[in-house]
Amino acid sequence: MYYDKSDGLFAYNVKWIVLLSTFLWRCTTISELYINEQIRDKEIRLIGEDGQQLGIMSAKEAMKLAREAELDLVKIAPNAKPPVCKIIDYGKYRYEQARKEKEAKKKQKVIDVKEVRLSPNIEANDMKTKANMARKFLEKGDRVKVTLRFRGREMAHMASSKHILDDFAEMLSDISVIEKPAKLEGRSMQMFLAEKK
Repeated sequence: MYYDKSDGLFAYNVKWIVLLSTFLWRCTTISELYINEQIRDKEIRLIGEDGQQLGIMSAKEAMKLAREAELDLVKIAPNAKPPVCKIIDYGKYRYEQARKEKEAKKKQKVIDVKEVRLSPNIEANDMKTKANMARKFLEKGDRVKVTLRFRGREMAHMASSKHILDDFAEMLSDISVIEKPAKLEGRSMQMFLAEKK
């Protein structure tokens, strides 16, 4: 059917098509857990609200028991044969899960990689300043990437400049270990240091 775009009917129909497709897309989205009427298995293994095994029964019987207890029937192991369902308060269960995830995030430590750049003709005082900066990073628990960059004519003396990275690692040997030894990559030589444990 052809619609003239100047006609208001075209815009009206497009609007309804978009609304309908959005509704259908949302309906087909499956949540993590099936609850109550979403459970359509013939037989399930049921666990009671206090954790005891109630045995294998039909989903209708299990739903009836959940309603009597004024709780929800939740499918907790969908891949088991038969699927395992439990009678619990779904809202409280979701809250507990969210709290556990939040606690786990708090406990995990993110290790960043900080970079310290050196040049082949670096002076002793500059080297100490860079070493102190790297020391601060290591004390925070971060890894340090030490990069020795070569420019122009410095490229001819790459092999003889490795001692700069060795000296740098030696300055920090009391609190760090060499995680990855010095390696030449393009116009730079890189080494990774990590905190001693």
